[in-house]
Amino acid sequence: MASRVVTDSREARPGALFVCVPGERVDGHDFAARAVEQGATAVLASRPLPDPGVPVLLVEDTVRALGQLAALWRGKTRAKVVCVTGTAGKTTLKEALAQVLALRGKTARTAMNHNNQIGMPCAVLNTDGDEDFWVMEAGISHAGDMDELAPVLRPDLGLILNVGPGHTEGLGDRGVPWHKARLLAYLAEGGRGLVSADYPELVREAMASGAKLHFFSAADQRTAYRAAWLGSAPADGNAADGAPERGLYRLWLDGETCDVITPFQGAYGAENSIATAAAAHLLGLSAAEIAEGLARTRLPVQRFNRSRLGAWELIDDTYNANPLSMRRMLDAAAGQARGRTFVPVLGEMGELGAVAEAMHEELGRHLADLKPTAVFWKGGHADEVRAGLAHGGYGGPWLIVDGPESFMAAWKEFARHGGLEEKRGGLLLFKGSRFNRLETLLTAFREGNADMTETETRECGEGESGHVL
Repeated sequence: MASRVVTDSREARPGALFVCVPGERVDGHDFAARAVEQGATAVLASRPLPDPGVPVLLVEDTVRALGQLAALWRGKTRAKVVCVTGTAGKTTLKEALAQVLALRGKTARTAMNHNNQIGMPCAVLNTDGDEDFWVMEAGISHAGDMDELAPVLRPDLGLILNVGPGHTEGLGDRGVPWHKARLLAYLAEGGRGLVSADYPELVREAMASGAKLHFFSAADQRTAYRAAWLGSAPADGNAADGAPERGLYRLWLDGETCDVITPFQGAYGAENSIATAAAAHLLGLSAAEIAEGLARTRLPVQRFNRSRLGAWELIDDTYNANPLSMRRMLDAAAGQARGRTFVPVLGEMGELGAVAEAMHEELGRHLADLKPTAVFWKGGHADEVRAGLAHGGYGGPWLIVDGPESFMAAWKEFARHGGLEEKRGGLLLFKGSRFNRLETLLTAFREGNADMTETETRECGEGESGHVL
């Protein structure tokens, strides 16, 4: 009997079911023998294999069969199942909600952001089955994705955090709100939707679903669940020197008001905080439990993780980017800079299709409003970003780089001739879509300035992979 499901032969262990997934570069069928050598108990395949010495289950489509197996297992769980989706911040929300719910009972969640038709069913099948809560993430990048993911989970609570431009190339003419709201068509019997009231098109699509809905707001909509940012939390006398600032928010929880301290900052943090709190409240947690859970929450890596290198504060938000997340992280970083030198190190936003040029020019315009000291750029659509900066009145350094070496060369030239006050320091934000690998630029900066003293201040969490919205 299989006790674990894997799609990577390197992760196979005794008792595992190895699922052969064909891909563009490699085919899992070619690694079935290796998985058995590692201890796999059975193999799920879509074509005959040389006798591996264990049972081989032949199906037409292994990915579809994986989802069907996960759906069967979901039907046997007693857990309250939450499915989280959104354009920006859904992995962070998933992590925060799982950590809050863990105060009340055993909680399982998708590892990292393995949220597609392979990762999410694997997360379901690798649960113990005796959890009180599941918090699973659904990411979509093509039309029909939600119609494949949501039936696997049949969530008791379908949570839609936000919508914005992203993966527009693959989602067709119906638009992101319609595709996200498809989640609400697959709720469990008696299930409810929890939806942001701050996106009119999303509200319209959610209302059209016919699902029982609750709404939350971070923009002062008069909903039962809403939040307001009160500023940075007062410093904790017990906190280590250089510990990251945490945000203070006021939450309205269906008639009850409480102030909470969270790892988030600014307006985007209000959205994450109230979405987390509203979901937990609907699942039966008290305001006191929610406040305690949020205070304990730690963010995943490459999600606004902060560290200090000498006089420089470094923000690592390199995991991925779309127009909504880019704008929010730039706003948050500019707010953290507080008049110091502010240098965004940014990369192209991918998979935007026909709106790519317009979205990159709009990014430049918004960036100009934040008055950065200099802007570094890696990837395509540089001309559009530069045009937006110019239209916004920015006339500062604009430095195009193609990798760690050119970045460090450009940085040193900027620092030497740009009037940079080294001792005063400032803030660098690293953010771009995954294919830019901006974390390599951040590593180069750290290694190139190794003589400075570094203080780690990032929130700890799990690594992430994938490219879905």
